[in-house]
Amino acid sequence: QVHIVQSGGGSVQPGGSLRLSCEASGDIPNCMAWFRQTPEKEREGVAAICSGNPNYSNVAMGRFTISQDNGKNIVFLQMNKLKPGDTAVYYCAATHESWAYLREDLYSAWGQGTQVTVSS
Repeated sequence: QVHIVQSGGGSVQPGGSLRLSCEASGDIPNCMAWFRQTPEKEREGVAAICSGNPNYSNVAMGRFTISQDNGKNIVFLQMNKLKPGDTAVYYCAATHESWAYLREDLYSAWGQGTQVTVSS
């Protein structure tokens, strides 16, 4: 089994940056990803990395970067040029599926969630 611990998040003004971290322990996953959810919307994929290959949703493209420290099985989500629409609870997820990317249904291990608020 994979156990996930998230860190980072917080509040920032529009145009600012935040970095989220996610550490997976236990069985090493093949894919790790970030999803986000607000009370008004269903959970949506943000970015994923499978065997070192990143994949981004439209909301993240050009502004967010996902990276991985393989030595410590840690994934980072660097979020730049943040907008109020990025306000959400962000969840880290992991799976042993080889190419899950942003297929939410293929992720079996989830972090506790962390709030990101973008507001002036």
